[in-house]
Amino acid sequence: GTPQYQRNLHFCVLAHHNIATMGRRPFRCYRYQKNKPYIKSRYCRGVPESKIRIYDVGAKKAPVDLFPFVAHLVCDEKQQISSEALEACRIAINKHLTNTVGKDGYHIRVRVHPFHVIRANKMLSCAGADRLSSGMRHSYGKPIGVAARVDIGQVLLSVRGKDASEPHIVEAIRRGKFKFAGRQKILKSLKWGFTKYPREDYVNMRKNGELSADGNIVKVHNRHGLLEQSALYLAGQE
Repeated sequence: GTPQYQRNLHFCVLAHHNIATMGRRPFRCYRYQKNKPYIKSRYCRGVPESKIRIYDVGAKKAPVDLFPFVAHLVCDEKQQISSEALEACRIAINKHLTNTVGKDGYHIRVRVHPFHVIRANKMLSCAGADRLSSGMRHSYGKPIGVAARVDIGQVLLSVRGKDASEPHIVEAIRRGKFKFAGRQKILKSLKWGFTKYPREDYVNMRKNGELSADGNIVKVHNRHGLLEQSALYLAGQE
């Protein structure tokens, strides 16, 4: 064919050989919640795996009475947090606490899960790509990762430990904050461990038998059911 046609053909072959798609976009492109929640489903397939697979780290089987102190990392913005950032934060906190408190002295629980699928319209970025690229035609993107949609005042992660390790836990969470965009607050909880009871109430309810330790949580003995199955009745409380 004509030289012009041959040159075009050469560019097409080149482009097909080094289809170098763009690098990963910086997460500032996806920081804010702009779209509706878009989750993995039978219609949205081919979603890459979440980077964070482990949500509980440390002495997760430690009895509830062992770790009374708990601190939370609370989000102060309505935004999206990528699964990569959650994993990086978990690793940073875990590393600091392992070195300071020891691996049996704390329990980290990540409280948000990344379900929202992030999309990118992949572009070709190589020699002669402009002849092949379709611009904004069919621009609905392909899934490139997942993120958690978080709100103001939402707890991102919690760490429980002994009262003596309080400064180490707060410092570990402070180091984990650097992995996230936006502003977060560190809160010391008034509750006992990962339970919903304030410390004084917890101690009193444990003493009078209303609560009983059940692994890393507590069981509540309410006054329902048969008397012969009631822990309170059998302990002579009622």
